[in-house]
Amino acid sequence: MSLIQLQRVDFSIGGPLLLEHVDLSIEANERVCIVGRNGEGKSTLMKLIAGELHVDDGEVRVQSGVVIARMAQEVPQDTAGDVFDVVSEGLGDLGHLLARYHHLLHELHTQADFDALGEVQSQIEAQHGWDLDRRVTEVLTQLELPGETDFAALSGGMKRRVLLAQALVRKPDVLLLDEPTNHLDIEAIGWLESFLKQFAGSIIFVTHDRSFLRALATRIVEIDRGALTDWPGDYDNYLRRREERLHAESQANALFDKKLAQEEVWIRQGIKARRTRNEGRVRALKELRNERAERRNLTGNAKMAVATGQSSGKKVIDLQHVHQAYGGRVLIGDLSTTVMRGDRIGIIGPNGAGKSTLLKIMLGELKPQRGTAELGTGLQIAYFDQHRVQLNDKLNALDNVAEGREFIELNGQRKHIIGYLQDFLFSPERARAPITRLSGGERNRLLLAKLFAQPSNLLVMDEPTNDLDVETLELLEELLTDYQGTLLLVSHDRAFLDNVVSSTLVLEGNGRIGEYVGGYSDWLRQRPSAAAAVAAAAAKPGLTRSEPTPVAKRKLSFKDQRELEQLPRRIEQLETGIAAHAEAMTSPDFFKQDGAAITRANEAAAKLQTELETAYARWAQLDG
Repeated sequence: MSLIQLQRVDFSIGGPLLLEHVDLSIEANERVCIVGRNGEGKSTLMKLIAGELHVDDGEVRVQSGVVIARMAQEVPQDTAGDVFDVVSEGLGDLGHLLARYHHLLHELHTQADFDALGEVQSQIEAQHGWDLDRRVTEVLTQLELPGETDFAALSGGMKRRVLLAQALVRKPDVLLLDEPTNHLDIEAIGWLESFLKQFAGSIIFVTHDRSFLRALATRIVEIDRGALTDWPGDYDNYLRRREERLHAESQANALFDKKLAQEEVWIRQGIKARRTRNEGRVRALKELRNERAERRNLTGNAKMAVATGQSSGKKVIDLQHVHQAYGGRVLIGDLSTTVMRGDRIGIIGPNGAGKSTLLKIMLGELKPQRGTAELGTGLQIAYFDQHRVQLNDKLNALDNVAEGREFIELNGQRKHIIGYLQDFLFSPERARAPITRLSGGERNRLLLAKLFAQPSNLLVMDEPTNDLDVETLELLEELLTDYQGTLLLVSHDRAFLDNVVSSTLVLEGNGRIGEYVGGYSDWLRQRPSAAAAVAAAAAKPGLTRSEPTPVAKRKLSFKDQRELEQLPRRIEQLETGIAAHAEAMTSPDFFKQDGAAITRANEAAAKLQTELETAYARWAQLDG
């Protein structure tokens, strides 16, 4: 029997139904990810399941005895007390009694204190609460949380871990998680993945982190234009099946629109040609018109573009022997590196490791305690701040971006501010709404619109992926990959780093900053082992560039050695051939040939590319 069932559920917050005739069943031991565009109703659906909202129509059935706990997307502003207090709040009134008991136990001074302790103890015993007290302690131990530490003093990542404990202390059969990776560093996300895989219950979660999604989800539920579609299997299967569905839907809509257009022509000609008409056909046309009016079209993708500035100097940032420490803790030790024009650099490290400090030094906002930091010439810097402080809450979305202008100059083209914001999926009404009414994802899109409207050749992005839906994330990836300037990116999104950056600076602790080629996955392959890192730290605390642990090469046979020596020349020949084919295929005369010649040329180019990939793979195998 299903733990939870939604049957023909409707829900709206004014205007079209946000959820329409939704059916959903949640079984035991499932890990279900809810996906969909920002504003489609993912968080709303979770609140309906949790009982925090009530449906307009339909029914939400929860099997008797099933416990549901939800971890909120944001840390509640009024959360106070020590960690034990906050976790025990998950138990309601009895949790408050347990928290009071623990405080009184540590504050016994007078007879009144002993009397109060006895009274609270009696109330807990009357409600058989000592088992729950042990449960709070077990959860704190399991999640490695300091029970007596003030909640307000914790980092953002630790606060979210406490909120997870608050949900877990209820021993839920179904755990609801809304963007659980927001504000977590990579190490914390990895810990959360491992923990949730061991969770003995069902999980329903919303996330923009594709690596997290792929690691956890056993089933995908999509909300699209009010309808809910169930996709068994993993995320990649969902992507394939969704493309097939959208293609079929597009073809069906095209056929429908063609039929509607034909009927419109017939009815107009019928009026001219005769005094009486086929009334049944007229009624059918009216039904077609009504059906077309009720169709909810797929929300378009944002059409983001960056205003490119003048070309900067070849050397963008030069750091030499930079050292920075606070309170005796070394954040950056003897770092020397140079950022060249066109570099796309990812900055990786735990929360509090010094990523923001490193960025400030690189941008000239903070002078290093030792060493030098020099900026290149002709820089036009655009900065995306994860806290969105550049947005003025007193202004609406339009005024935040327009800054008094009616038109935006974007790469030589003049665009009206309303049209520009529509490219970022803001309707004219939404653009004029106060930004206090915008969701987190909409605020991020608004900041991107504001940022990209100014010409730049150095783009600095601090956690730009929070709250963005996957489609917008993928579009942002394409835009940053094609960006002609230099990019500095701080992110905990592993897939985003892999798809965007060409090298990484990794804050590895004790002032060490390793420099690696490639993205996050490349760093995982190249980073030294833990033992080697410890040895390196002991030998040279200020090490700046970590080298991979050397691996003894196997001895090659004479034949393999000869093949290895010839491969570089073979690879060069293949690359030259591919370049020649590409140049020929860009010529205007190329497409004047007959179709067979064009096909042969494409096949030859594809064959060369396959041979090149094979040669590279063989080279890596022999040289490894």
